[in-house]
Amino acid sequence: MSNTMRTKRVEQSARMGVLTVASTLALMLASPLSHAATGAATNKASSNAASGSTSNPSEVLNARQQAIVPIAAAGAAGDMVRLNKALEQGLDAGLTINDGKEILVQLYAYAGFPRSLNALGELMKVVDARKQRGIQDAPGALPSRPIPKGDALLAAGTANQTKLSGGPVKGALFDFAPAADEYLKTHLFGDIFERDNLDWQSRELATLGMLSALPGADSQLQAHMRISMNVGLTAAQLRQLGQVLAERVDADHARRANQALDRHLATLSGAK
Repeated sequence: MSNTMRTKRVEQSARMGVLTVASTLALMLASPLSHAATGAATNKASSNAASGSTSNPSEVLNARQQAIVPIAAAGAAGDMVRLNKALEQGLDAGLTINDGKEILVQLYAYAGFPRSLNALGELMKVVDARKQRGIQDAPGALPSRPIPKGDALLAAGTANQTKLSGGPVKGALFDFAPAADEYLKTHLFGDIFERDNLDWQSRELATLGMLSALPGADSQLQAHMRISMNVGLTAAQLRQLGQVLAERVDADHARRANQALDRHLATLSGAK
């Protein structure tokens, strides 16, 4: 079979939300986040319905989706000059102020509170400067429902993590450090992913942008390539993400993203 035909079959399989046992096992070795995910990947339609996101049948990222990537990457890298430009471009492309807030609050889960808070401060400066120039940016939506608390938050976060990963996430790492498991479920997949004013595709694009900016996070970046396809992003769109990184942020970020996508697609192809 030619490489072109094989790539088409891989992308078709990914769009159908199919993840075989072999590819799951490969990712179990690749990433602490996914290294105990079992079973087939969640059907994209049911995953999107559960998360409130809309499946995007296009093979390209729209302007708004593209704008998320450099914001997330520059924020994670702590590059305020690039972040300022990316925020301007994002607001011009249709991102709302609350979209920007959601992306940069989510940043704390991947790059820490210092860079998240610094990035949020930069967003404040950009919004204020635009207002001084007579630009009234749309505030955007707030979450449509209250975020659960306590045991209900843990249950919601566990359910979200399972849908995104395509199966329950467990394993030796989380047995060794159960607090990390609880924080992932309650804070990242609970507190953050329960906030439905930013859809899961957008959150995954932000996550990929952030992880691409972090040297040494290759296994997590690969895991989120898989998760991104679980929520309806295509291989072609994820390839374009690398192009956006190369053109607007940094060649090394783009290389990490492209290599992670290649590894994930090879995992799918090897499971055939």
